[in-house]
Formats: sequence, structure tokens, C-alpha cells
Amino acid sequence: MSTAEAVGIARPRRDAETLAAVRNELAERAPKHDRDASFPWPGITAVHEAGLLTASVGARYGGQGVSARETADIFLALGEGDPSVALITAMTVVQHALQSAAPFWPEELYRTVLRDSAERPQLINAIRAEPELGAPARGGLPATVARRTADGWSVSGHKGFATGSEGLAYHLVWVVTDEADQRVGHVIVPGDSAGIRIERTWDHLGMRASSTHDVIYDDVRVPFENFNGAPVGTVPNNGGALGAFAVAVPALYVGVAKAALKAFVEFTRNRVPSSLGRPIATLERIQSVAGEAQAQIVQAELVISAVAAQVDDGRSDAASLGLVKLLTSRSAIDAVQGLVAAIGNPGLTRSLPFERHLRDVLCARPHPPQDDAAIVAAGRALLLS
Repeated sequence: MSTAEAVGIARPRRDAETLAAVRNELAERAPKHDRDASFPWPGITAVHEAGLLTASVGARYGGQGVSARETADIFLALGEGDPSVALITAMTVVQHALQSAAPFWPEELYRTVLRDSAERPQLINAIRAEPELGAPARGGLPATVARRTADGWSVSGHKGFATGSEGLAYHLVWVVTDEADQRVGHVIVPGDSAGIRIERTWDHLGMRASSTHDVIYDDVRVPFENFNGAPVGTVPNNGGALGAFAVAVPALYVGVAKAALKAFVEFTRNRVPSSLGRPIATLERIQSVAGEAQAQIVQAELVISAVAAQVDDGRSDAASLGLVKLLTSRSAIDAVQGLVAAIGNPGLTRSLPFERHLRDVLCARPHPPQDDAAIVAAGRALLLS
């Protein structure tokens, strides 16, 4: 009997009907979570009940895994419904994929994760950024330290931008050890450990419900087996997304653009100015704006589809994976900005969804690889390979 079968982990439902139902359920609650920055537990629960939080559990653990095409479909739907839920989900899904590709969790602890995941959402994220360091993708060592104790490790430090912070079952904390020959890596910290404090610092333009707060670790104790680091300088600070999951975050932001276009269609069909006497959807100018947004979205979806096909066929390369987020985020942002600009004040009115979609889609830019890093990497590969 496989690990997943032994713990009764749910089989993911990735059919179009299920994804549409989850998307709609998320979309219904997204405005409220955006307004009050509350943790989106109902949406996370809907994703869990569809088996999507553990969709990437691999065959070695009894799961089925997900292809790049399936990953794109999942996150296009979740991003269209509520991108904060989609982002929190992506962090967990990626960690299961990484474990399946190259196991690093203690076997019994990972069995516990799967067993608990059969009953309730078990959110996981790699907590890497720090207030002083920023994101480690651009180099540097963390100030967060794992100190050796008699029976394990003591973790202390201050992390920032910890997506899903208030709901995490496990934090994978990027640390450096206090040993003479320092090691760097992720230490697995259960979310209910003594010494963890969440500081609700996330006061962002968009993705208001992503719970991307600061986390303080104060002498948090974990066993020795929860850390397998590597000597400093032997591993990259940012290894890039794993295969199929290079399309996950790009897809969710294209989903935001699709939600904005859907709202635009509804608004323009129902908006009948007294001076016009018919819906503004009948105007060539509005039709042109809608067509331009559709073109941008189709362009982004084609990029995602092409890269997904390359990954699934084993033909992907680092340059393509590095550029997919840049190309798709540019298209998604341009699409939403064009829609908002075309309808004037209603586009920036809080009672309508356009300004929320605009705020959310702009959050694509900070995700690694950021635009300049992606372009330099592509140019370096082209010129120096």
C-alpha cells in the first residue's frame, strides 16, 4: 500500500467542471477578504476539498502528480477566483512537488503531513525573505540562525513577506547555522511551535488576503532531522521553479486578467448612459478595448501553453522557464490597465471589482525572477553559452 493510500489522501479533481466550481466559490468571497485582509480559510477549504492542495504529491508517495498543463489549468482557475488563495495554494503545491522530486523531509514527519492533509488543509511555505536582506534570490546569507543544541536546533530570526503566515502548518525557514563550517538551507518548523510570533505587517496595494506578514522566530526548537543544509556557497539562493510549477504563478496572474475582462464585459453590457440610449458595449471604442485585452490574455495563455508543452515533453530549458513570468505578467498587467483606463471613474471605484483586479495583477512584478533578472539571465545564456 502506498503512503498516500495508507493515509487516505484525496485524489485531486482537475476536471473543468470542478475547477469552475472552485473558481466561482473563491470569486464570491474574494471582495470581502480583500476589504478586511482576513485569512481566506473558506477558499483554502474549497481548494482542499477538491484535492488540489496535495495534487502534486508524487508517485513515490502514492500520488499522481500534475503535469505542467494541469498546473496551468488549476492556477488559471484559482487566480481568476481569488489570487490570494491561489498564491497560498501554489506555495504548498510546490513544496509537495519538491519533496517528491528530491525528498528532504524526515520520512515519518512527511507521513504525518500527508495523514493530516487527508483531514484538513496543511499549508506549507518556504519562508526566505528578511527585512534587511530582502528576497534571497539576489544573493546574500540570511540573518536567521539555526544554533545547535543538545537535542536539535534552536531557530531565531526575523522573516518578512511570509505568504500564508497565519495559516501555515509548516514553515520551511531559510537559515544559516552557527557552525564553524556554516551550512545554509531550510529547517522544517511546525507552525504551532513555541516561539513563533506573527506580526501583521502586510499592508499592501494588492493580494490583501495573502497573509504575507512578518514572522519572528525566538528560540524555536526543532529536532536534528528537521534540517539538512549544505555548505555555504554550494547551493544557489534561488534555484528557480521546478518544471511544471514554473507556470503556476504566471498562470494565476493571467487568471486575474481574465476576471477583469469578465467584469468588463458585464459592466459594458449593463451600462446604458442616458446620452447614448444603448449599452456602451455597442461602441466601437469599447469593443476595441475588449479586443485588445482579449489579445493580451490569449498571448499570455499561448506562452503558458507552449512552455507547459515543453515541460511535459521534456524539452524545457532554463531560458524559457525564466522568461515565462515576464512575458505573461506584462500581458496581464497591460490588459487590466487598458480595461480600467477605458471606463474612467468606475474603474477606480471600490464598489466595483476593477480596481481590485488592477491592484492584484500589479503584484506579479515582485515575484522572482523579476523582470530585469529574467532579461539579464536570458541575454547571458544567449551571448555566453
